[in-house]
Amino acid sequence: MAEIILRKTREKRVQSGHPWIYQTEIERVDDPNGEIQPGDIVRVCNSRGAFLCKALYNPASMISLRVLTTRDEPTDEDFFRRRITAAWEYRCKFCDENSCRLIYGESDFLPALIVDKFSDILVVQLLCLGMDKLRDMIVKLLVEIVKPRGIYERDDVPVREREGMKQQTGLLWGEVPDSVPMVENGITFMIDVKNGQKTGFFLDQKENRAAIAPLCHDASVLDCFCHNGSFALHAAKYGAKDVLGIDISEDALVVARENARINDLDNVHFEAHNVFDLLRQYQAEGKKFDVIILDPPAFTKSRKMLENAKRGYKDINLRAMKLVRDGGFLISCSCSQHVTPDIFMDILREAAYETRRRIRLVDVRTQGKDHPILIASQETQYLKCVIMQVFS
Repeated sequence: MAEIILRKTREKRVQSGHPWIYQTEIERVDDPNGEIQPGDIVRVCNSRGAFLCKALYNPASMISLRVLTTRDEPTDEDFFRRRITAAWEYRCKFCDENSCRLIYGESDFLPALIVDKFSDILVVQLLCLGMDKLRDMIVKLLVEIVKPRGIYERDDVPVREREGMKQQTGLLWGEVPDSVPMVENGITFMIDVKNGQKTGFFLDQKENRAAIAPLCHDASVLDCFCHNGSFALHAAKYGAKDVLGIDISEDALVVARENARINDLDNVHFEAHNVFDLLRQYQAEGKKFDVIILDPPAFTKSRKMLENAKRGYKDINLRAMKLVRDGGFLISCSCSQHVTPDIFMDILREAAYETRRRIRLVDVRTQGKDHPILIASQETQYLKCVIMQVFS
C-alpha cells in the first residue's frame, strides 16, 4: 500500500494533536505504482514505518499533509457524515445555531473546511485541494444533516492559489438571495453572503459583542473600524446615550446605516474617516467618550511584519486610552494570528505606561465557542478581546 514516510522525530507534533505536517518534514513517498494523486487521502507513517495518521495530501503546498484522523479507519462518506454531525451537534449544544460558524476547519477535525450559517443559508470555503475534491460529498452531507435553504461558495481567497486552485464563488445548492436576514443577540443584520467580506459577516465576535452590555447604559460610545456596525448596533441596543461608528469604507457604512434603520435604532450614526487620523484629531480637541471600541482588521498576516503591526496596535490603543473618560471603558481587539495573547497584553501595558493611565482588566476574551480552539494548535486561536477600565 502506498504511504508517506516522515523524517525521524517529526511525528511528535502530530502525536500531540497538531493537524499539519509540512513539506520539509516528509522523508519520502513510498508509491511504486503511482497510486497517490494530489488531493488524495493518504496513510502517513513515522520514520520506523508505524502508522501515524490519515491526511489530505498536496505536494504543491507548504502544508503538504492535513490530518483527518489518527485512527487507521475508513475515510469514506460515513466518516465525513460523523464529523459534520458532530460539528452540528456541538453548535446546537453551546451556540446560537441560528447564526454561527458551523465548521471551523481543523478545530472540527475537517481541515481547511469553513462553513458559516446565516439563518437557513450556509456559506462554504474549501481551502485545500483535498477538501475541494470532496466538495460534492460535503454539499450532499450538509444538505442531509443541516437542511439549509441554500449553500453558497465563497472561495475568493488567495490561500486557494497557494494550494494550486483558482479563486471562485457561486451557488452550490438550493437558492441563496442577495441579502440574508440574520439575528444576533436580538439584533437583525442583513448579510451579503455573495459580496460581503470573507463569508459575509464576522461571527467570531458574537459573544464579545454581547459582553459589552453592562458598559453601555447611558454612555457615549465610539466604535472604531465599525465595518457594518455590529459592535455599534449592540451598544445602541444596550442603552447607550449616543454611538458614533467610524470606518474608512463608505460602502460598509451604507450597510451599517441600513442595519440601524431596520432595528429602529436612532441613537447611533456613522461617519467615514481614517481612524488613526480621527483619534489624533479628537485628542487635539480634548474630546472624551465613556466607551471606546477598537476592532481593527488584521495589521499583519505574516510574522515578518509583526513589528509594524505592534506599532499600529500600540498607536491606536495609546490614543484611545487618552480619549476615555476617567473610569470609562476600552474594548480592544486584535484578529492578527501572529500577535499572540501575550504580545497583545504587552502592547496594552506599554500604551498604558506611556499615557500614564491605570488599567483595570474587566475581562480577557477570545473568539466564540463556535470557533473552538485546539490546545495543540495555536493557529486555531487568533482573536483577542480585552475589556479594560481606564483611570487617570
